[in-house]
Amino acid sequence: MKIKSAEFVISNTDFRKCPAGNRPEYAFIGRSNVGKSSLINMLTGRNGLAKTSSTPGKTLLINHFMINNEWYIVDLPGYGYARRGKEQREQLRHIIQTYILGRQQMTNLFVLVDSRHEPQAVDMEFMNWCGEHNVPFSIVFTKMDKLGRDAGQRNIEAYKQQLGETWEELPPIFITSSQDGRGRDELLDYIDSINKQLK
Repeated sequence: MKIKSAEFVISNTDFRKCPAGNRPEYAFIGRSNVGKSSLINMLTGRNGLAKTSSTPGKTLLINHFMINNEWYIVDLPGYGYARRGKEQREQLRHIIQTYILGRQQMTNLFVLVDSRHEPQAVDMEFMNWCGEHNVPFSIVFTKMDKLGRDAGQRNIEAYKQQLGETWEELPPIFITSSQDGRGRDELLDYIDSINKQLK
């Protein structure tokens, strides 16, 4: 799939105010500082499309980007940022969960996981929550350029093994790097294949 156009459309905190219509939406979520904005910019080929920050937890809104005038990338707030107050954590949890469970146009959720770390409880809990609620999701390992191939692969295998203890079948898995473009074609081809099935 070629990305011909990528435009910011709207930000909000309420899924009911998201764009009207039935265009498919591919949402991206992960722990704060997982490289979500960088990945979205890499996929679209637009460096400043999603705002990147050195401060974790800056995305507090549901951000819609129109791609090729056909479908949306949705940038969701990060989860698991410990330095937030309890009230703000609860507010973000509400924004995330109501969008994921209430937005009919949400076609697939890409759960981003930092490949530099062994399985994190907060990621496992979120993926299990997705499974319990029958949310269609894929796992995207980010920052694979930061580790040697063997170390990154070990962490990915550890996630697979841990998920395999409770899951009969693992969700699709993608390995990416925003720095060297790794995984871009695979992710876009996957989105393209789903879009074709929806037509």
